[in-house]
Amino acid sequence: MRQAFREKAIAICTDKIAKKGEGVGLSFYAFFHNKNDTPEELMEVATWWIKTHRLDHFEKALKIRAMMEAGE
Repeated sequence: MRQAFREKAIAICTDKIAKKGEGVGLSFYAFFHNKNDTPEELMEVATWWIKTHRLDHFEKALKIRAMMEAGE
């Protein structure tokens, strides 16, 4: 996954955690404002989320942020 996207995802997770608390969950669509404006990037993230890591539809933002920071 591209570093620029990782940084964007980390910022979104951090923002959601700050606003809604450490228990907040999100799906990968949260990184795209629930729109399909960049289908190639959306598929890259969907593959990372679903195929590579077999994550549930909703996961804790803390978990996703940690994974992104670790470069997983």
